[in-house]
Amino acid sequence: MNSLINDLIKKGFLKDEKIIEAFSDIDRAEFLPENFYKESLSDVALPIGYGQAISQPSVVALMLSLLDAREGQKVLDIGSGSGWTVALLCHIVGRNGYVGAIERIEKLLEWGKKNVDKYGYVKDGKEGQAEFFLADGSKGLSKRAPFDRILVSAFSDFIPPVLKEQLKIGGKMVIPIKNNLWFLEKKDSDKFEQKIYPGFSFVPLIKD
Repeated sequence: MNSLINDLIKKGFLKDEKIIEAFSDIDRAEFLPENFYKESLSDVALPIGYGQAISQPSVVALMLSLLDAREGQKVLDIGSGSGWTVALLCHIVGRNGYVGAIERIEKLLEWGKKNVDKYGYVKDGKEGQAEFFLADGSKGLSKRAPFDRILVSAFSDFIPPVLKEQLKIGGKMVIPIKNNLWFLEKKDSDKFEQKIYPGFSFVPLIKD
């Protein structure tokens, strides 16, 4: 277990054994440009090109903790970037789970897909769990909906209604709204429990 993980455990960001295992098995350096390899164990957001960034590990740990993804679930990851959260989620949901990854920048999507494929998670025929889509994340992924969990890693000014629709009853969503991190749990078709965590910074969600 590396120094970053130990630090995140001590500070209370990493508590769930499955998430700790995912952080241990999925090397963040594999999802960074080569010139940032040495900073992979730093608890900071790092640029990955195209005006985008890989999120701060403590923030990712918190988001995954709130999301509470489970074995065998279907998850939508919006703003997949370099693929780090996609790989972490694939590890968490296991071989019977599914992760739909949406990215708006084509070159970033292809790079992220290659990174995730290093762990054998890319869906190819009947193998793998991750499927990548070049699309507007604010529109969700209707052809694979509904989802047990939705993770959004770029901020919006509001929660796109379609994402609420594509969430199963009992499902959970974590999404940045401006400078706040929002948690939603779908209790009924039009009823949501929500919590707001202030003080976060994300890149904007790119829309058509």
